[in-house]
Amino acid sequence: MSGKTKSRSAANADSLSGSVSCDERILRDCHQLYTDSDSGLITVAQSVGVTLLPPRKKITVMLMGNHSAGKSSFINWYVEEHIQRTGVAIETQGFSFVTSGRKRESLTGNATLHLYPHFKPMQEFKGVSEYLSTEVCTSRQKRFSLVTFVDSPGLVDGDMKYPFDVDQAIMWLGELCDLILVFFDPMGQALCKRTLNIVESLNEKHGDRLRFYLSKADEAGGESDRQRVMMQIVQELCKRPGLNKCGFDMPTIYIPNPNKPSRCVNQIEEVCRTVEKTINQTVQNTLNSLEKDCELITQAIADTLDNDRQTSVENRRARCKGCFMALLGFSVPLALMALLVLGSLSRELLEMALGDQGTEALSLYMTPVVRLFDSLSVEQQLYGCGGLVFLSFLLLLLARFSFRTQPTLSSRQKRQLQEKLEYVQEVVKTKKKKLYEEYLRQSVGDQDMDM
Repeated sequence: MSGKTKSRSAANADSLSGSVSCDERILRDCHQLYTDSDSGLITVAQSVGVTLLPPRKKITVMLMGNHSAGKSSFINWYVEEHIQRTGVAIETQGFSFVTSGRKRESLTGNATLHLYPHFKPMQEFKGVSEYLSTEVCTSRQKRFSLVTFVDSPGLVDGDMKYPFDVDQAIMWLGELCDLILVFFDPMGQALCKRTLNIVESLNEKHGDRLRFYLSKADEAGGESDRQRVMMQIVQELCKRPGLNKCGFDMPTIYIPNPNKPSRCVNQIEEVCRTVEKTINQTVQNTLNSLEKDCELITQAIADTLDNDRQTSVENRRARCKGCFMALLGFSVPLALMALLVLGSLSRELLEMALGDQGTEALSLYMTPVVRLFDSLSVEQQLYGCGGLVFLSFLLLLLARFSFRTQPTLSSRQKRQLQEKLEYVQEVVKTKKKKLYEEYLRQSVGDQDMDM
């Protein structure tokens, strides 16, 4: 699978102007809204106990299939630069990430995991780290600035041993990839059982991400040979219940070569349209996620402020209850002391201090208590006084526990939360609305914009 690529000057003519596509700018701005160190949504969300993940600025497209199926050649054709090694032999033994950047660079496994931190769990697969690499090139052809390709190892049957569990590694990558392109080689390896087994497993969870292509279609012979190969592949796929579904499609593709014309129908542009559609869907999903995350943060801040108000009310109730208990606790011993003091004073002294009316009123309330106290024996009086003292101690103990309150937000913290709420509602949501308008204006006329 070979082809002629453009020269670097011609291939990157548009990059010299530093042009950035609308979708690329939208994804970059959305990512910035999340990751800003001072007022990013991730920082705001963490302050109210919500965990958010930043959106990726590119989609991830994994290519899989048997060895020599043309995966690396397709990447070279898409970026219009010879990045990946190609050939009949197994050239890609590990996972190679191909992405656009400021300058041409090759990164090893450790650097690759630093560049793509969301792929760090791949280290759990024994031996994978040594077979990870990243190729950074400056090409901006097609939509490459928004795409990260993952070139997977060529799959073969038999005694071929891989330095890691390639099946599980591909399955794990399929969880994170936005699009999975499966290339079937018509030259004898299309029915590789390892490929079909992995495809069937991926289809169970991520069938909407899978796309099938008959690669190297120009090398399959005549039209009748291609039809026979496609029938064999389809029959083998249909034997597997998970892949036997309505609407199955497998376009024929090959790398166009002006020096080797072919009458075979080439649908390689269909792959580009599929990538384009995935990018558009990712932009929409990112904007929708931004709106949902804003609502999530807004609700979390509102709940935090509401819970703080409820806690403040409960604290006031607790303080009132504690004060009441403390008042009762101190009133009992004070009443006993008053009873003893007043009982020891003569009536003449009380009349001098309180007057005749005051003495009569005091006598009216105190006489029943004095009579009750006198009717008790000395031992009963001691027990009664001890019980009252114990009651006072119990009331004071309850008052102490009632005074325990829950922590509340300070005025500064509440002001900061209110500022964050206003920032999310007035700044982020307004920015999201403008980004959505910018995205829609690419395809919808101004007369249809009613936002």
